[in-house]
Parts: sequence; structure tokens; C-alpha cells
Amino acid sequence: MEELYLKAMELITYAGNARSLAMEALQLCREGKCDESEELMKECEESLIVAHKVQTSLLVKEAQGEKIEIFLLMVHAQDHLMNAITVKDLAAEMIHIYCTK
Repeated sequence: MEELYLKAMELITYAGNARSLAMEALQLCREGKCDESEELMKECEESLIVAHKVQTSLLVKEAQGEKIEIFLLMVHAQDHLMNAITVKDLAAEMIHIYCTK
């Protein structure tokens, strides 16, 4: 069970980092710093890739028949991941609108 808690914390950490990077990138875009904004979006994507790998490792274990217990922290972690993905997607669209010349 301890391993699952650690995986949940990894998801929260990487997803939270991705969300923060996307919001920071959007702010830079509003300031006209488009190149810096794009760099932060790349960092955001890298953080989401790590979070997805953590999530996928859990899904694979469950698909292989291992019981993955559902607990509030894991639900919270999944919520963080889905929120980060949504924020990243919306930020990318807004950056495209504002920074495309």
C-alpha cells in the first residue's frame, strides 16, 4: 500500500508542476514573451509525460490482475492529472491564438 501512496504523490507532484508551468507560460504569452512561453509549454509536456508513465504503470498492474486499491489520495491524484491536461490543452490553444503572427 505504501507504494501506491508514493505513486499517488508522484502523480500529484508532476501533474501540479505541469499545471503551474502551463499557467506560467500563458502569463508569459500575455506579456508578449512567446519564445519563453513555448519553452515552458515544452517543460509542461515533459512533466505530463512522467505523470502519464506513473499512471500507465498502475493501469498495467491492474490489467495484469493485481488489485489496485482505490483511496482518496489516488482519486485526488487522478483529478490533478486530468486538471493539468485540461489546463495544458487550453493554454496551448490560447498561446497559439496570441503568439501566432
